[in-house]
Amino acid sequence: MTTGLTYSTYVTQIATMAVVAADDPAFVIILPQMLTYAENRIYRDLDFMFTSTSVQGYQFATGDRNLTIPYNLADGSGNFVVSEQINVITPLGTSDPDLGTRTPLVSTTKEFLDAVYGSSSYRGVPQYYAAFNDNLFLVGPFPDAAYYVEVVGTYRPNSLSPTSTWNGVTGTTFISTYLPETLIMASMVYISAYQRNFGRMNDDPQMAQSYEGQYQALIKSASSEESRKKYESAAWSSQAMSPFSTPSRG
Repeated sequence: MTTGLTYSTYVTQIATMAVVAADDPAFVIILPQMLTYAENRIYRDLDFMFTSTSVQGYQFATGDRNLTIPYNLADGSGNFVVSEQINVITPLGTSDPDLGTRTPLVSTTKEFLDAVYGSSSYRGVPQYYAAFNDNLFLVGPFPDAAYYVEVVGTYRPNSLSPTSTWNGVTGTTFISTYLPETLIMASMVYISAYQRNFGRMNDDPQMAQSYEGQYQALIKSASSEESRKKYESAAWSSQAMSPFSTPSRG
């Protein structure tokens, strides 16, 4: 069973490994950015299954091809990061996707929409969409009514803090619960810069490289596990690659 970290045990362990006092003013100042560095590295290196979400309750304006969704999720759990799918919900007026019919839009480019549906005279149930920026999408044809939509994608959870909660446990997150060793290694890479041990001319030139090497080994195994969860492992299955199977699955 994994022994996870809470915010307080995380701070204590980092301070112990870095040989600093947990209440040292300079250490306290860098704590938020150290967590940001460590967590963002992990979130960007791993495509977590648990960060999949759907944003609902938003709708088109008749004759307006722009669809804007907020960065922050309505429940306050984090920020929307990557859009993967947009569904138009029919019949008109149905806001709950499970009570209507989902019609997935086809991802395309802004140039295609401008060329084919470049005028608001082209109206109907939208069939295509293009991401214009992080939270603005363009659709074609222009909506002929105020259809509700569902946007499926991934979100960036809130950072580890004394008040963050995962599975009802205060002071924890998914990463601190299931990948505590990876979080520690990523944090220690950052703390190496704080202690000025980030290059060959410093007192301990191997410090950052050692923690980076451990981080890379841990992130590789975690990536394999995430692939298995999503049936993206060997032969698109949930099975790990066996070095003894003949012929191999891959």
